[in-house]
Amino acid sequence: MDTEYRLTEVELEEIIQLILQKYGYDFRNYARTSLTRRIARCMNIANLKTLYELKYNLINESSFFTWFLETLTVNVTEMFRDPLFYKDLREKVLPALASYPIIKIWHAGCATGEEVFSMSILLHEAGLLNRAKLYATDLNPANLERARKGIISMEQIKDYTLNYIQSGGKNDFSTYYTAHYQSAIIRKEFRSNILFAQHNLAVDQVFNEFQLICCRNVMIYFNRELQNHVFRLFYNSLSPKGYLAIGIKESLLFTDVKEQFESVSAAARIYRRKN
Repeated sequence: MDTEYRLTEVELEEIIQLILQKYGYDFRNYARTSLTRRIARCMNIANLKTLYELKYNLINESSFFTWFLETLTVNVTEMFRDPLFYKDLREKVLPALASYPIIKIWHAGCATGEEVFSMSILLHEAGLLNRAKLYATDLNPANLERARKGIISMEQIKDYTLNYIQSGGKNDFSTYYTAHYQSAIIRKEFRSNILFAQHNLAVDQVFNEFQLICCRNVMIYFNRELQNHVFRLFYNSLSPKGYLAIGIKESLLFTDVKEQFESVSAAARIYRRKN
């Protein structure tokens, strides 16, 4: 049985530089172990046995790079993932956001949109959706294209329904989507307030002021330097006393901005920018 090709540190650097120079995507400050593992997975799926084959395809086949980027940056996501987090959003964050005439929320690293759809449903149930603007950004244009369509596999709906109920949802979850063969389509009224756009956390800048930023399970793929850069970006993108939500396995503890935030929910990793 063939084993996966394992990039050396020097080879990984070659691939990172190639992608940066040819396509403009900057992976220099991604966690090396995770990035190496993901590239090896891509090579295995594409049945590439050597570094030369990988480089050749990246240089000469733009369609291969599109697939490579999509596979490399895919994030595991689901609706109402970590129900405790959404329960705390309902109880501890949304009542405070209700005081704003316009509520601006940024989902950074939105993947295929499941979490921003969940937020739209929360806002609807709190009576806030009609004055909310949701910005959902991702590095990967293929993710964004899928998210815009609002299509979800029906196989996932049972799990998503359970998550929704555990998060404190009281409605019939089926009212939020339309079943179409093997797919569920999030109803248009829960997508119309969402602007999907490409944004690269490694290099792009502040583009608005938000009352809430959600960036969950993205920072685990970054090294300490890039994590600090992104947290400073979020701090500068938040309004005074704005909220920041990160993944359950992520923390502000060892970052440059830890003193600029106070904890709202330690278990759910929700923080508030100090005034």
